[in-house]
Amino acid sequence: MSIGIGIIGCGKISQIRHIPELSIVPDADLVGYFNPTRSRAEQMSAKYGGKVYDDIDSMLADPAIDAVVVALANSAHAEVTIKALKAGKDVLCEKPMATTIEECEEMMSAARESGRLLLIAQNQRLAGAHMKAKELIEKGHIGKVLTFHTAFGHSGPENWSIKPGKDTWFFDKTKAAMGAMADLGIHKTDLIQFLLGENIVGVTAMLTTLDKRGPDDKLIGVEDNAVCIYRMESGVTGTMTSSWTYYGEEDNSTVIYGTEGLLRIYDRPGIPLQHISKDGTVRSIETEAIQTNDNQTASGIAEEFIRCLKSRTGGYLSAESVIPAMRAVFAAKRSSDEGVYVFIPKNYRG
Repeated sequence: MSIGIGIIGCGKISQIRHIPELSIVPDADLVGYFNPTRSRAEQMSAKYGGKVYDDIDSMLADPAIDAVVVALANSAHAEVTIKALKAGKDVLCEKPMATTIEECEEMMSAARESGRLLLIAQNQRLAGAHMKAKELIEKGHIGKVLTFHTAFGHSGPENWSIKPGKDTWFFDKTKAAMGAMADLGIHKTDLIQFLLGENIVGVTAMLTTLDKRGPDDKLIGVEDNAVCIYRMESGVTGTMTSSWTYYGEEDNSTVIYGTEGLLRIYDRPGIPLQHISKDGTVRSIETEAIQTNDNQTASGIAEEFIRCLKSRTGGYLSAESVIPAMRAVFAAKRSSDEGVYVFIPKNYRG
């Protein structure tokens, strides 16, 4: 039985990931598309089939649509997701989940009240080396985890987004809310919790704008770099860096240090995962390469999305499991703004 999918937002992430990946997943039926700039929806319709909707309400009123992908600017995530859930549609929402913790909680409430699934596209969880590293950590291959550093940086969204240039919506605070932290930092914040199986409980952070300039040649209103020191529930402490100013080469690496060795994840060219024992023994483990902006491989999101819809479970993408990472992101912003260490209780509201 096929599942009717509607795409809300036909920007770059939908064009290179959600739409092409869903187009080849069994039981996924791309019913139609909506985009504020209609021509982009028309391009996707012509290429992959399906109809173009005049507005979001028309799509949500269509009984042929079972679930939607929300891939609009950050500021629209909560409003559109809640509307879709109330219309009886399951939702896969792009990251970041929303722009405030209150919005995240409202999205969760709408999912519970409607009985529909709310999933968040945290694709780094599904990368082969991350899945294998989590298994090795859980089995004790590096002993007790002590510390870590994880980073995600590239040359910036103005070089990658659907409309390249300094007027990209990523630089507009009213649409993006945050910069590199919401774009890239959420990935690695979520990932470190996923790998270690515990939440972040405290953060010291600096979010700053070092180089990016808008059309007016003034520094943009959101951060282009973020550096965080995270403390986990067990006391493990490490660093997370996200950046839009890594010119020349993308970095998407993580290193986990334990009492019996370490794991290098996407930290060596051509070697997705290395296990280095305390005695210096090196074991390279073959998995697929990490996605980059220049080399987009299958993310696994489409397959997991459909699997969740068929099994009626949140699987690896459940919004509930992403909430702690969102709390940490907002806490990092407060830490930077106020120059303080921020403790993050389970009910942290910012």
